[in-house]
Amino acid sequence: MTWGDPALSALIAGGYLGLLSLLWLLLWIGVPLWGARWRLEEGDPAPPPGARRVTACVPARDEADNIAACVQALRALRWPDLEIVVVDDQSGDGTGDVARQAAEGDPRVRVIQGAALPRGWAGKPWACARAAGEATGELLLFVDADVRIHPQALVALERTLRERDLALVSAFGTWELQSFWERALIPAVGWLIRGAIDLDRVNDPGQPEAFANGQLILVDRAAYDTLDGHGAVRDQVLDDVRLAQAFKQRGLAIGLCVAPWAFRVRLYRGLGEIIAGYGKNLYEGMGRQPILGLGSVLFIAVGALVPFAALAVGLFGRLGLGWGVPSAWWLGWLAAVCALQLAFRWRIERRDGRAGTVAWTHPLANVLLAWLLLRAVLGLHSSWKGRRFVDGRAAR
Repeated sequence: MTWGDPALSALIAGGYLGLLSLLWLLLWIGVPLWGARWRLEEGDPAPPPGARRVTACVPARDEADNIAACVQALRALRWPDLEIVVVDDQSGDGTGDVARQAAEGDPRVRVIQGAALPRGWAGKPWACARAAGEATGELLLFVDADVRIHPQALVALERTLRERDLALVSAFGTWELQSFWERALIPAVGWLIRGAIDLDRVNDPGQPEAFANGQLILVDRAAYDTLDGHGAVRDQVLDDVRLAQAFKQRGLAIGLCVAPWAFRVRLYRGLGEIIAGYGKNLYEGMGRQPILGLGSVLFIAVGALVPFAALAVGLFGRLGLGWGVPSAWWLGWLAAVCALQLAFRWRIERRDGRAGTVAWTHPLANVLLAWLLLRAVLGLHSSWKGRRFVDGRAAR
C-alpha cells in the first residue's frame, strides 16, 4: 500500500476509530468503579469518647454570598468540642458582618479580621495560617467558605484519621451547579482532574504521590506545626496539593476519600468565574509542564472533538451537498464514537446525582476545556479576587 491508497486510508481511519471506541468504552465502564475502594461512608453519627477539640478554620475573601450557609452548617456539626474561626481576608463586600450575623451569638464562632499580606504570601495560605494561629484545637478542619458541610462529616473524617493513623485527610464532595455554564463545564474539568489522580498511590504511605482537596481538609495540629503549617506553602496557588506533598515528604501519612454526601460546594458562579478560577490552578496542577498541557489540548481535540466535527461535516456533505463520501458505514462508526462520549458524560452526571440530560453539552465543554488549557499554557499570569499569580505563585 502507498500513501493515498484508499486501503491505507481505510486502515488508518479504522485504527483511529477503533482506538477511540475502546477508549470511550473503557471510560464509560470505569465511571462507577472510580474511587470505590476509598469511599467514605457516613457510619456512626456519634463522636468517639474523649473526642479531641477541633477548630474549623474558614478563610473568606469576598464571600458574602456563601459565608452564612457555611457558618450555619459548621455550627450544626455533631462534635462536642468545636470552635469555628472565620478569617475575613480584607473583603470588600461585608463578608465579616454576614459571618457574625450567621453566628447568632454562638460563642464557638469567632470572626477575625485579616491582616495585609506579608511579602511572599498568597492570600488563601495567609488566611489559613491566620486561622490556625488563633485556633486552640488539637485537630484543624480547613473549610472553604463556599462549602456546606454535612453534620456527620467531621465524625467520619476524624474516624478515618484516627483509625488509619493519618496526619491529614481530605475528601471529594459534591458540586452544586446552578447556571448553564456551571452544569456544562465544571463536571468536564472536575472529572479531568479526578481521573488523573491515582487514589491508591495517594493513599499509600510508601508512594510519593500526594493530593488534597482544599475544600475540606482535616489535619493533626501537631503534625501540621512540624512543617510550619501553611508557611510551608505560603506562596502557592495550589496550596492544598502542595500541603499534602509537604506532609508526605516529611514521612507523614495522608488520606484522600470519596464522600459525595460529606459536603456540597458551589465552586464558581457563571462562565467568568469558571475561567478565572480554573485559569489560576488547572495548568498549575499539571506541574506547569508545557508538553503535558499542550498534550492534553491535543488529546481533547483528537480524542473528543474530531469525531463530532467529522460527523457533522460528513452528514452535511452527504445530505446537503450530495457527496458520495464518507460512506454510511463510516458515518455510523463516527456516530457510535460520539454516542459513547455522550454516554460517558451521562454516566458521570448520574453518578453525581444529576440529570443526565446535560450530557449533550459534552462537545461544547471540551471546546472550552481545550481553550482554558491553551490559555493557561500560553498565559504569563492569572488573577483571582484581585490578587495576581505568576507561574503558580503569588506576585506583587
